[in-house]
Amino acid sequence: MEKKRIDDCEPGPVPSPKALDRFGFVKQELNTSPDGLTRGRSAHEYEREERRVRKWRKMIGVGGSDWKHYVRRKPHVVKRRIRKGIPDCLRGLVWQLISGSRDLLLMNPRVYEQLVIYETSASELDIIRDISRTFPSHVFFQQRHGPGQRSLYNVLKAYSVFDRDVGYVQGMGFLAGLLLLYMSEEDAFWLLVALLKGAVHAPMEGLYQVGLPLVQQYLFQFDHLVKEHLPKLGQHFAQEMINPSMYASQWFITVFSYSFPFHLALRIWDVFLYEGVRIVFKVGLALLKYCVDDLTKLPFEKLIHALRNFPEDAMDPDTLLPLAYSIKVSKHLEELKQEYEKKNGKTVQSADSNEK
Repeated sequence: MEKKRIDDCEPGPVPSPKALDRFGFVKQELNTSPDGLTRGRSAHEYEREERRVRKWRKMIGVGGSDWKHYVRRKPHVVKRRIRKGIPDCLRGLVWQLISGSRDLLLMNPRVYEQLVIYETSASELDIIRDISRTFPSHVFFQQRHGPGQRSLYNVLKAYSVFDRDVGYVQGMGFLAGLLLLYMSEEDAFWLLVALLKGAVHAPMEGLYQVGLPLVQQYLFQFDHLVKEHLPKLGQHFAQEMINPSMYASQWFITVFSYSFPFHLALRIWDVFLYEGVRIVFKVGLALLKYCVDDLTKLPFEKLIHALRNFPEDAMDPDTLLPLAYSIKVSKHLEELKQEYEKKNGKTVQSADSNEK
């Protein structure tokens, strides 16, 4: 029987129009979140945002022409501004610049086209099956076999051909989907390559290889960091037999893009692409630290629920991220990596050792 490809399918009906937030997600009935999605912006806020955009445009230059020069001259300014959040209108371009994906694209002309059009993948049916589960409440991905789902299919299929050892794993859809909201298919593909193959930071492909070896290492490291930074909570987790695999795996596999509020995920991704995977550890620890008093009182079942459903105030980027930045993990992360490798008798790619 011939395999059915998404390109052979007719687009389904366009979903009926619904109220959307400023990122394109269908608004929830009751949304009182503090991120400003459901309220109008004041003139002062618009002016402040315009000033910020002008600063960023000056910093990156036309099409990113001044970026590398500015980063070399003023790395601390770049780091500070990225931590405050990249302007949404420039986010796609800046992500490509800080990830190294723009250079990969320029060095590999027409490769993406070749992968999409002329190659076949053993993962095609798996990709088609999972596509509707990726950001189902976003207008771009809602239409069955529509433009968003086709683009997502193309990027994931192209990567599964490009790296047949990794192929396709479900969590990759959230990475590719997030990128497609800010850039073209080809740009999203090369950013995915930059992340998994390690254009700037250590390769992430171990998150998706058979056995998820890098996920296992990260959970080992995170478990020890919880015990170090939050000993009372670590002891409570031990008593209730809670381990990070029960709540934190998706944090690493999707870099918080799976179930976290989108405005928070974007701010985390800004820092993640510039500073590396440490921010995932820091944000995870900051979440637990913010909620530590409540978490230490809960029994097993309520604890599991709480760890998968953090309160709204804990998800405010302007509260959570400064707390995350204050947590130092670099030295201990490297020590824990070496301990894990010694314990398991093998070398696993992990967080890069040069923190910016």
